[in-house]
Amino acid sequence: MIERTWSARAESRDRGAAYAAYFQRTVLPELAAVPGYCGARLLQRDLGGGIEVVVVTRWESIAAIRGFAGDAVEAAVVHDEAAALFTEFDHTARHFEIVSESR
Repeated sequence: MIERTWSARAESRDRGAAYAAYFQRTVLPELAAVPGYCGARLLQRDLGGGIEVVVVTRWESIAAIRGFAGDAVEAAVVHDEAAALFTEFDHTARHFEIVSESR
């Protein structure tokens, strides 16, 4: 199992809320259509005048991530509508193999 992480910064909570709505409306259905997708979380924290969002997606394998991101699996997938909400965002994603977990 692999977790893919990506983050972005916005100038206000309103922009964060707009991204959360976009995430629900657009990103989650897009992800759900990809074989090997196993779930996602959207995290947010206050930066004192702005916010940071972190998207964590879970995948069966790197091969499954290729079905979403293409051959350049490290490249972030950021649609123009989402990019417009952020002051800056990571252009790459990071991948972590899950080696231990508790619930």
